[in-house]
Amino acid sequence: MLESYFSILVFMVVGTVVGCLPIILGWFVAPHRPDAEKNSAYECGFEPFEDARQKFDVRYYLIAILFILFDLEIAFLFPWATIFKEIVNTPEVKFFGFIEMLVFLAILLVGYIYAWAKGALDWE
Repeated sequence: MLESYFSILVFMVVGTVVGCLPIILGWFVAPHRPDAEKNSAYECGFEPFEDARQKFDVRYYLIAILFILFDLEIAFLFPWATIFKEIVNTPEVKFFGFIEMLVFLAILLVGYIYAWAKGALDWE
């Protein structure tokens, strides 16, 4: 019984060694000479001109959440699209499978229109 898990154990050990060995080697072999330039913050080649802990506008988060929401809803369309031919060829679920996806798309459209009407997609 345990012999069948030996390959998994070897895989985990090799993966851990391959992941940790470069970090450990770099820690021992690399020179450690920190200076002010290396310890300074890097912003696209420019000197930092503001505090990194400034507050962001809520619209950034709102757009990000809306993107994730609509992206996940669209991701639910792919499994349905892959079995669409089977749904259409099955007489018992032919009409139900199509109407079910139309309802899902209608809910998605209502959510999109609501977000647009509330101004969540406007950027000033």
